[in-house]
Amino acid sequence: MARTVFEKQDVIPLLGEVFRALGYDGASMSAITARTGLSKSSLYHFFPNGKEEMAAAVLAHVDGWFIPQIFEPLEREEPAAAIGAMWAATDAYFRSGRRICLMGAFALDETRDKFADAIKTYFDRWISALAAALRRAGLPPVEARGLAEATVGGIQGALTLARAVDDDAVFGRLLGHLEDAVQAAMSRHARA
Repeated sequence: MARTVFEKQDVIPLLGEVFRALGYDGASMSAITARTGLSKSSLYHFFPNGKEEMAAAVLAHVDGWFIPQIFEPLEREEPAAAIGAMWAATDAYFRSGRRICLMGAFALDETRDKFADAIKTYFDRWISALAAALRRAGLPPVEARGLAEATVGGIQGALTLARAVDDDAVFGRLLGHLEDAVQAAMSRHARA
């Protein structure tokens, strides 16, 4: 039986989970309707341009969550508090490693070309925001940028590894190691 949805915003999280489970190429319209419980006519009502428009809306939704939860605090708030909150928000968003990163997943295949700007903007902003917080915490610019890249890359790697070995605990352990490395760098420069 088809699900009744009244707002486009109600559909986007459902679509996100389909793309997380099947990837962009694997998410055919029949798979999307089956997994969301929505009819094709409902989907085309909200997304007249089809699957590509759906995926773009999902990526915008992801970015819309990260901006106030992670990026803006890193850019504006006291560095230690903002970075501490980043770890908790990252763990919560990715459900302790049980949820893949759509930006990362879409970056790995031909799908990247369709959404290159959104993917690049997301990762650039996260790295830049974290680097800015690290600079405010006293790290030199080159070290702050390098540590920010290693941290965001490490988070993506932790998600991939946790999924590959089917062990969610891997994500938490690796996130903890990344947190320790960032804290150690901040402590070294706080004493200097």
